[in-house]
Amino acid sequence: MFHPLRVAEVRPLTDDSVTIAFEVPEELRPAYRYAPGQHIAVRRRVDGAEIRRTYSLCDPVPAAPGPGPSTLRVGVRLVESGEFSGYAFKELAAGDVLDVMTPAGRFVLEPRPGRFAAVVGGSGITPVLSQIASVLDREPGATFCLVRSDRTAASTMFLDEVADLKDRWPDRFQLVPALSREEQQAGLPAGRLDADRLALLLPALLPVAAVDGWYLCGPLGLVSAAERALRALGVPRSRVHQEIFHVDEAPARDRATATIPGGGTVRATLDGRAGSWASADGESVLETVLRNRSDAPYACKGGVCGTCRTRLVSGEVRMDRNYALEPEETEAGYVLACQSHPVTPVVEVDFDA
Repeated sequence: MFHPLRVAEVRPLTDDSVTIAFEVPEELRPAYRYAPGQHIAVRRRVDGAEIRRTYSLCDPVPAAPGPGPSTLRVGVRLVESGEFSGYAFKELAAGDVLDVMTPAGRFVLEPRPGRFAAVVGGSGITPVLSQIASVLDREPGATFCLVRSDRTAASTMFLDEVADLKDRWPDRFQLVPALSREEQQAGLPAGRLDADRLALLLPALLPVAAVDGWYLCGPLGLVSAAERALRALGVPRSRVHQEIFHVDEAPARDRATATIPGGGTVRATLDGRAGSWASADGESVLETVLRNRSDAPYACKGGVCGTCRTRLVSGEVRMDRNYALEPEETEAGYVLACQSHPVTPVVEVDFDA
């Protein structure tokens, strides 16, 4: 659900990134409670068209018990031709009001004792920053190893915040920085962190088999490389969690289209109400539902954020891409509505499941 929230601050991080802080009114704070690693969706209208973007929350979760956060803070990196990031970077100011969705996402590390590690790239540090700060602050028996890859030192988001974590927990937080485009005085030699390099690096840093949870976040290339490295090192899939921050547009040959001539029928349950609607040829399940229920949940429409996750009750669909659902979720019947195209005359989904 969206609520209008006032911008409290827009603060520069690097030459191409900012943080945005939103004020949360007291009556809405319970609705905006979040877990470490979750994100919010922000929307605005431009020339009559609605734009939604998803951004991860970067602060540690507020101490419990409590009503919920008084502010929400996200990191935004400027994207070339980005409709929202360009606006946030150049125009957005304190006092402006934006519609903000309540927190969502399953890339979550609930504070608990154990050994944890993350491999992140670029703005992928954002949700992991919240995870590290939350788990180390709340669990004296937890340790965290962060391997972070950035282009240059000047482009590194949350540099001071991560350094503060290292100063605060020197014995429980291990930081390994890598720069792909410049040498640094300390840390790894310059260069990309590919699967082979990570497979050699990670066992030298920590006992890989003893890590209770791996958290991978950033561009698709880095996340895929880290996943391959962990698989080669024998890490069980159940211990690996990932969130993709950027995926290039899928090639046309990979985009599924509806195979039901003239479309079919989509039945959907949303917020306790069910409906049945005709789908146009080539429409995704989400597009069909949105034409009839504007409150259908979505954010990126790219198969990345997972906001439109729904359970397939009956029928069959074909997903163009999936960078948000874990294997156990797809095995349990969950699909991404924005990427799912009907391949049977009738498809039934449940957004409430």
